[in-house]
Amino acid sequence: MSRVGIVIVSHSARLAEGVVELAAQMAPDVTIVAAGGLDGGPGTDFDAVSDALATAQSGAGVVLLYDLGSAKMVADLAVEMLGDPNAAVVVDAPLVEGAVAAAAEAQSGADLDAVLSAAAAALAVPESEVDGQGGVELLLTNDVGLHARPAGLLARTLAGLDAQVDVAFGGRSTDARSPLGLMGLGATGGDRIRVSATGPDADEALSRVRALVDRGFDD
Repeated sequence: MSRVGIVIVSHSARLAEGVVELAAQMAPDVTIVAAGGLDGGPGTDFDAVSDALATAQSGAGVVLLYDLGSAKMVADLAVEMLGDPNAAVVVDAPLVEGAVAAAAEAQSGADLDAVLSAAAAALAVPESEVDGQGGVELLLTNDVGLHARPAGLLARTLAGLDAQVDVAFGGRSTDARSPLGLMGLGATGGDRIRVSATGPDADEALSRVRALVDRGFDD
């Protein structure tokens, strides 16, 4: 399967590489490429961004995220030089949160528009106060709980299911398909989360989540 690629454009090589490292935990099958720095120092390099675009392109398109205004200009120019509006797009989104959201969406096999939308909506994480006590209670036995990689795994395990799944902890609830929302709950090893599901595939969804938690998220 061809998946949407992601390019991180930053004035700092280390910043770009760090964002790639974090986002990659959500998406082991997605090509995420860092394009940061200029000649060993701060800045953005058109040639580096163009090379990153070529590396990230698998045929499904590429989403580019950037840190500061001039990085956007370089990213826009690199996309413009491709001559194909369907090949890549620059998104206005928070760099870290947008990259994580885009990576999780791309991992699911979503198209370019869906990955773009996920990145753009990264700060609008659905979250609400817990109402009621439905669902199942599960003990997190892995050390880090619902941090980056486990949150991505949980979101991905629900791919293809027709069910609304929510995870609750500490008086708050979030959509189980939102890695950012899951991370925002702050649940760590030894905590108990409550998982509820509705819809035609609700039972299968709960079964998958329970199995993943019981395995310690494959740590």
